Amino acid sequence: MSGVPIVDVKDLIKRFGKTTVLQGINLSASRGMVLGVLGPNGAGKTTAINCLTTLLVPDGGQATIAGYDVVKQPEAVRSLISLTGQFAAVDEALTARENLVLFGRLLRLSSGAAKRRAQELLIQFDLVEAADRQVKTFSGGMRRRLDLAASIVVLPLVLFLDEPTTGLDPRSRQQLWAVVKDLKAQGITIILTTQYLEEADALADQIVVIDHGRVIAEGTVDELKDRVGGKFCELRLANLADVKKVRELLSDMGDVVTGEMGENGPLAIAAPKGANTLTEIVMRLEAAGIAITDISMRRPSLDDVFFKLTGHTTKD
Repeated sequence: MSGVPIVDVKDLIKRFGKTTVLQGINLSASRGMVLGVLGPNGAGKTTAINCLTTLLVPDGGQATIAGYDVVKQPEAVRSLISLTGQFAAVDEALTARENLVLFGRLLRLSSGAAKRRAQELLIQFDLVEAADRQVKTFSGGMRRRLDLAASIVVLPLVLFLDEPTTGLDPRSRQQLWAVVKDLKAQGITIILTTQYLEEADALADQIVVIDHGRVIAEGTVDELKDRVGGKFCELRLANLADVKKVRELLSDMGDVVTGEMGENGPLAIAAPKGANTLTEIVMRLEAAGIAITDISMRRPSLDDVFFKLTGHTTKD
């Protein structure tokens, strides 16, 4: 999307003692864009978000929201943004409805308007049946949906989502993805930090990849995938104990990305010769007596991109 950036960050630096966590971050997002900030734990994603939402004061560089400086004009910035952090900010002793009405009243809605808005959000976030239950009885996915609902009682210009689906089951994650897409359709600019590659792939218009406090790549999903190029052969092993042996067996063919093997995920290896590479892998594994449960061809994933850029996966 084109236009003047709603979020504009230039050379942002943040230090904690002698440790420099942000080493000159640059990023921008225009109205109605979902900007994915991708990187592993410790990359600096949350620190960047905390600087942009005025929770931390940066040590260098400049950041503006709709033209307002986050350091010099923090009150103006806060009036335009909303943040859903990594931990639910709702009151567990209150019901879902009471939480939403409370947020509405704090944001200066009238009593009637706050109640109407609460009901709209309960419907939108599929919480009607649980509306009058105490939040302490909610599942993790329900809490995250309520937390996100509370952050848009009054629609912000910019919504910051800091790893909103961490720890959620696949169904809850899909529900939150649907909400994010709906908010984008309403013209809200969304800054989404995540370590889930498929999340950035599904939601983001543009992606910024951060590693050790630096931006190491940026672009659309397709642009980043094009940096890796070609196709990949993906295989799943019958026995995870064979991973090391497979890496050694295929080492002359290129880097084997282990991805999420700890979660029964696939191995991936570049397949410049397409189906011929796949055939060669199958023959080698059969000769070595290594069983596989599945093998297929696919385009590069963002995990492949991250490995290509950094030499390690997001899990590492």
